[in-house]
Amino acid sequence: MIKASDLKIRLKIDLPGGVRLGYGKVDLLRAVAEEASISAAARKMGMSYRRAWLLIDELNRSFSSPVIETRIGGKAHGGATLTAMGEKVMAIYQAAELQAEQALATSLAELANCLSDGANGADDCDSQTPGAVAPD
Repeated sequence: MIKASDLKIRLKIDLPGGVRLGYGKVDLLRAVAEEASISAAARKMGMSYRRAWLLIDELNRSFSSPVIETRIGGKAHGGATLTAMGEKVMAIYQAAELQAEQALATSLAELANCLSDGANGADDCDSQTPGAVAPD
């Protein structure tokens, strides 16, 4: 049986200028924080360095201060670090994602009940109006 916990909410926030903040960019910030390198973070995520750099540049220009700072110098001295702004952006996004999951828990449970698990179909999915309370 498919459970509500099997369903994932993917939050995307439209920022001014057509920039979107979503799970992919937040995952990239997390990867840079873990790897201390844009190129290593890009490899970890299966994307090109150029793509990762462009996404980070877009985020750096979108906020009041950069989310990632880079150091030039190659393997021995170069790298990238998450700034205080980057940490704050990640924390705000993660809090918003958690709030969305909590707010939608009932709807996700109803949706999970309507999904086919390959064996029995959607036996638990009734014809009630979504979110409606059954009469006593």
